[in-house]
Amino acid sequence: MNKQAIDTPKAPAAIGTYSQGIRAGGTIWLSGQLPLDPATGQLLTGEMREQVRQVFHNLAAVAEAAGSSLDHAVKVTVFLTDLRHFAVVNEVMAEFFSKPYPARAAIGVASLPRGATVEADAVLVP
Repeated sequence: MNKQAIDTPKAPAAIGTYSQGIRAGGTIWLSGQLPLDPATGQLLTGEMREQVRQVFHNLAAVAEAAGSSLDHAVKVTVFLTDLRHFAVVNEVMAEFFSKPYPARAAIGVASLPRGATVEADAVLVP
């Protein structure tokens, strides 16, 4: 199988042994994004809506670097340290996705890297 790494300075740099995204065959796999400011690498804190929005901005930047967009998302997974923020995720996702919405899973977790409260990844079929 031929696979190609996707990398962009418009999203936070990978902080481990992974790529921001991978194109394999006709599918683009976007790694989990935290609410990190790509310019500073700093974690956004404060208002949850802005944290979730930053996560999806970061995913959109990697999708764009792959020559695609979130319009081509078929699956999104959202990880939350507090599922009470689920309604906020729904509101923000409506800003980034249109019908038919991608399949989605929302998972409550005990912790996320860097102390983040939200992370999301996506699978795109361009």
